[in-house]
Amino acid sequence: MKYLIVEDERFAYEELKRMMTKLRPGYVFDKHTKTVLDTIEFLKNYKVGLILMDIRLADGNCFEIFNHVEVSTPVIFTTAYDEHAIKAFKLNSIDYLLKPFDEKELDAALSKFENIFHNLSYKTDSKNFEQLFSLKTKNRFLISKGENYHYIETVDIAHFYSEGGVVFLHTFQNKRYIINYTLDQLEQQLDNRLFFRVSRNCIGNVKAIEDVTRYFNSRLKLFFLPECPHDVLVSRVRVPDFLKWMDGIID
Repeated sequence: MKYLIVEDERFAYEELKRMMTKLRPGYVFDKHTKTVLDTIEFLKNYKVGLILMDIRLADGNCFEIFNHVEVSTPVIFTTAYDEHAIKAFKLNSIDYLLKPFDEKELDAALSKFENIFHNLSYKTDSKNFEQLFSLKTKNRFLISKGENYHYIETVDIAHFYSEGGVVFLHTFQNKRYIINYTLDQLEQQLDNRLFFRVSRNCIGNVKAIEDVTRYFNSRLKLFFLPECPHDVLVSRVRVPDFLKWMDGIID
């Protein structure tokens, strides 16, 4: 399993690499980048299983990377500054380590990373890791309301949908919130045992589907509880995959 280190300070990079080699000899060091631009270029062309990323780089803030390339890889942020924790949490953050951190703290972050992915450890072979990182694992969403933040567990979400270019999260408690994700991004991050892209503008939780009826032109019409604010139709092309998913058959 390959990992990338994004760090512009030489000593910090060498110390982090030393700790990784000691703590996780089964992990494979792939690349070291120092700048936002170099990291963007690397991630456009290569994939790794884990990123260890400093926030303030030589040419700017690491969050610029996420504006230029889609990053689905889990990230452990390493920084001397704590004011970015909320923003990091909204991305693919596994943990947020404040410098200077020690081996014990890094080991805890790596263990958290491994536990999130179905309790597999670093000893897992490369074939299983390839399967591991294809799983959808986002288990909560950060929500902002005024000056306050709270999170919503993914299992409490009935459906996601887009309206006028805005994506909403709709809970089983019949509350909805704007989120900063596209439906394409969500489709890649959600557990496909629970969620399915039922239409171009809706992703539904199987537990929220109250009824399914046949509809014109070999399509299906879905009824959610709580209700979705617009009609949800499964296209004729998607019907076979949808029915397999409803039957618990996951490719």
